[in-house]
Amino acid sequence: MEGQKPAPAPSDDLAQWQARAQGTNVHATTLLATDYLNHFNEVVMLLGMVPDMPEMIDDCRAWQPRSYVDHFRSSGVADADFAIEAYDHAPPQFRKPFDQTIAMLNATVASVVERAGQAIASEDLHTLKGICGLGSEALQRLIDAASAIIHGSEETASQAQIDKILQGG
Repeated sequence: MEGQKPAPAPSDDLAQWQARAQGTNVHATTLLATDYLNHFNEVVMLLGMVPDMPEMIDDCRAWQPRSYVDHFRSSGVADADFAIEAYDHAPPQFRKPFDQTIAMLNATVASVVERAGQAIASEDLHTLKGICGLGSEALQRLIDAASAIIHGSEETASQAQIDKILQGG
């Protein structure tokens, strides 16, 4: 149709989002922000306290997965609104492994908290220490993988790698 401007090519749209990300807490290439990972750092810190203070398991149980968007809605961090908007425009080669890593983080937290709770219930403090230590290590590796993706890596940790850590291997 005459007089209508053609829709921008997807690469033009991505370039515009990436340009907008300059000078924000959103990575200019991936359009993702590391602030989201603070949500997971919190539960890793809590799990680290559980062997010495088993009552902290209640705080771990209270921790709930929160989506990227929900985290930024309630975070109050600088550029939160932009982080929410940019998330939908993150290039798939980053967004897909990022979302997969976050799903593994959430599943690993649930598994570690459940197993730690069972060890507490059976008063097996030796097992509790191992579960929390290995669980924290697995979670930290996943957080590191998510951070690497946010900074431009297209790889993630596999579930098999995480399972191996959780089994003490």
